[in-house]
Amino acid sequence: MTSIAGVVAGSGGRRSFSAVGRVLASSIGSLLTLVGISGVINVLMLTGALFMMQVYDRVLASHSIPTLVALALMATVAYLFQGGLDIVRSRVLTLIGERVDDEIGPQVHAAVARQPLRSAGQPQEALQPFRDLEALRGFLSGSGPIALFDLPWMPVYIAVCYLLHPILGLSALAGAIILVCLTLLTEILSFSPTRRALAAQSERNLSADDALRGAEVIQAMGMWPQLAARWREPHLAHLSAQRQASFIVGTLGSISKMLRMILQSAVLGLGAYLAIKGDISPGSIIAASILSARALAPVDQAIASWRAFVAARGGYRRLNDLLAPSQRPAAAFDLPRPSRSVATDGLIVAAPGSSHPIVKRLSMRLEAGQALGVIGSSASGKSSLVRALTGAWSPLAGKVTIDGASLDQWDPVRLGPAIGYLPQDVQLFAGTIAENIARFEEKPDAEAVIEAARMAGFHDHVLAFPQGYMTRIGHGGVQLSAGQKQRIGLARALYRDPFLVVLDEPNANLDSEGEAAVTAAIRAVRERGGIVVVVAHRPSAIAAVDLVLVMRNGEAAAFGPRDEVLTKAVVNHNQVVPRPAVVRNDGSRAAVAAIAEGA
Repeated sequence: MTSIAGVVAGSGGRRSFSAVGRVLASSIGSLLTLVGISGVINVLMLTGALFMMQVYDRVLASHSIPTLVALALMATVAYLFQGGLDIVRSRVLTLIGERVDDEIGPQVHAAVARQPLRSAGQPQEALQPFRDLEALRGFLSGSGPIALFDLPWMPVYIAVCYLLHPILGLSALAGAIILVCLTLLTEILSFSPTRRALAAQSERNLSADDALRGAEVIQAMGMWPQLAARWREPHLAHLSAQRQASFIVGTLGSISKMLRMILQSAVLGLGAYLAIKGDISPGSIIAASILSARALAPVDQAIASWRAFVAARGGYRRLNDLLAPSQRPAAAFDLPRPSRSVATDGLIVAAPGSSHPIVKRLSMRLEAGQALGVIGSSASGKSSLVRALTGAWSPLAGKVTIDGASLDQWDPVRLGPAIGYLPQDVQLFAGTIAENIARFEEKPDAEAVIEAARMAGFHDHVLAFPQGYMTRIGHGGVQLSAGQKQRIGLARALYRDPFLVVLDEPNANLDSEGEAAVTAAIRAVRERGGIVVVVAHRPSAIAAVDLVLVMRNGEAAAFGPRDEVLTKAVVNHNQVVPRPAVVRNDGSRAAVAAIAEGA
């Protein structure tokens, strides 16, 4: 098993204990069984040569029909047994490939989902790791491993040829050396173009993905020719590199096949010459030809499977890098649900993959029942701060603590339900409205879903949809308006009464009724002992907060009670906080136009 992992990795034992290597190691029993089965198969493959020898040397010489029948029956039994073992070997390899896919697949999915949180701003092709996993599974399930299992038996076939006559053995050995050299030459010459083809393919796919995400803008502004030109450049580079690699592998594969046929004919001719001289029997002529062809078949098969081998090896390495221990979240202890405080201590935040700080040395503390409004100019670090508070971004230095424990001490899966997060760019997922609000829980609480929608002021709107809460919204909520997406995102953030609710521009796409719902939701969270952090540009968003943090250039310019901070730090403080919305007797809602300090 370790040898298989090492061969695929192309780097020996160093990677055999990697993420993928450990899964392969768990199949070591099956692989050792396959080694034994391959040994029996290769022994049985001598049947053809021995049968031909006996027919020519015994049956034809003695004219014995019973001998021919007996030999034929024995050969048939051997062939049937060989075929059955070959089927078993093929199916076991398929099951091993499926097992690798099944065990690694969830890890790959989780790593791909976390990738933007580790390298924000860097191009990432989400599907490449899954293609790598498919290449690895395809190689393990195909003929490549069979060639590897058969290669150690090459010396056995050459030795049998040598036993027939030394010249025949040396001829087979010379042919094997030539084919092995061709295999190494294939690796050397195809490595560079294959790597270039993969890089160009990734760039081409990223360009297509950009066009897919920006289809509306491209259509509206007639940018299709420009985007097509940007896609065509890496596409042509991919085709060129792929063509070069295909030419190399195809040419050397054809040469290998040609040499194998020449060698088989040469052995046949040498056998005839030796038989004429009386050094070997006529049956040995056919046997030597069959054995030499069988000795070189694994090399020929390996060259034919070279593309799959190279793809699997590259996928193996990339998957190991993706699933490296440093890329996986550390194990955390199961702490109780948070209920007391959220604090930052010397917090420095940078975008994932960058060392340039966006938030600088921020320290603050929020107690249960408090709400913080974060204000400041664009690019002052507000969104970066809330990403760090929710654990979406890891701090460059300092820490975020919840109930005194830093975020890395919490199990993200257990902490997640205690956090409600509404980002600026609301991301919804293909499914129903209810599934999105319930965060796709396996067994959602219907009452909690409805309560969250009501807190977001969206329950009546949901009922107006043709299928209510079971309405499917399409990928990314494509069937919804921006305001509807934001209201569903707000309900999702409020689902099951999370302790920390973080709202980044929650009213950016809302009307006055929606703004009133946001204010009411903030008050409700505070009343039940939760903590709310609101990033705001519009004044209505901080109507229900009691603390304000003013950020400038990533630093805290002011922090404290809302009215006090606004009076000292904001020039137009009299126009920052509006009165809350009121409800008329007829049940309709209207926002109060007057703006007053301290509402």
